[in-house]
Amino acid sequence: MTAAPARLHLWAMRIGLIGTGRIGSFHAGVLSRHREVGSLVVADTDAARAVRTADRCGATAAPSANEVFAWGVDAVVIASATAAHADLIGRAARAGLPAFCEKPIALDLPGTLAALRAVDEAGTALQLGFMRRFDAGYTAARELVRSGRLGRLHTVRAVTSDPAPPPADYLPLSGGLFRDCLVHDFDMVRWVTGREITEVYATGSDGGHPMFREAGDVDTAAALLTLDDGTLATATATRCNGAGYDVRMELAGELDQVAVGLDDRTPISSTEPKGLPPVDNPWPGFLERFAPAYEAELDAFIRLVQGEAENACDGWEALTALRVAEACELSRREGRPVRLEEIPAG
Repeated sequence: MTAAPARLHLWAMRIGLIGTGRIGSFHAGVLSRHREVGSLVVADTDAARAVRTADRCGATAAPSANEVFAWGVDAVVIASATAAHADLIGRAARAGLPAFCEKPIALDLPGTLAALRAVDEAGTALQLGFMRRFDAGYTAARELVRSGRLGRLHTVRAVTSDPAPPPADYLPLSGGLFRDCLVHDFDMVRWVTGREITEVYATGSDGGHPMFREAGDVDTAAALLTLDDGTLATATATRCNGAGYDVRMELAGELDQVAVGLDDRTPISSTEPKGLPPVDNPWPGFLERFAPAYEAELDAFIRLVQGEAENACDGWEALTALRVAEACELSRREGRPVRLEEIPAG
């Protein structure tokens, strides 16, 4: 049996991080630098990768997730493969530990609901990784909408475009473009506007690489969303935006309109004589574009664990966004509008 290493700082938190892939490795760096984190324990199904991450950021590599739970951590950050999320959330809840988890909780509603019920029964906290809630641009847009500066909001346009497709073996595990990618936009439409999505009408295209068709997925998708006050929103996504990583939101009201994500690294130019010039240094991916937001969400989680802040995005918020994604998948398959009331909420 492997002995637990001694704590580095008795007055600071010990965090367990499960999953050291691309986002997990990023989280490890953020947590290791945080002033309230005295020690960090990391684990991964790829033990060698966990060791490399631990060496890079001064953490301790655990042989497996079992040791993370056994070594007396104060909270758990889950950045593992999606298929393991629900089980790890349940384990954290049963251990009485607050947990932060990358989205999604699970790729289906039953798995999501089971994990959420485990958290509720244990009375622990679960914060979901919808990092855009911590982005300065989206936060400013939310404040403008809520202040009435835009007047009556009538149109919202959300765009998420990846610069290149993911590996083929990722697609069957991703849950599809609506659940894996557009779920962030669905969350932002609700969070920024303060309204609920009541109906969706969605479609998709699989005209790109054959791997999308083989996985039953699409490489490009669009959804028309109707909000509970009649506001109309569109959400589009693609895996094939060769210009770069492009995430934007436009909000148009009777008095004014604003755009989130429009800066000197947005991979778009204008054909007008005095329009936007070509971009020399476009955003290459989500980690670069949202790095400050990822750091802010982990800081919020640490303050939540310490009892200094409310939960910025609990698991039930994630369930709502997943229900919208489920409705979009149903709409795409059946070619019809789908009311959110058709998708079980509990």
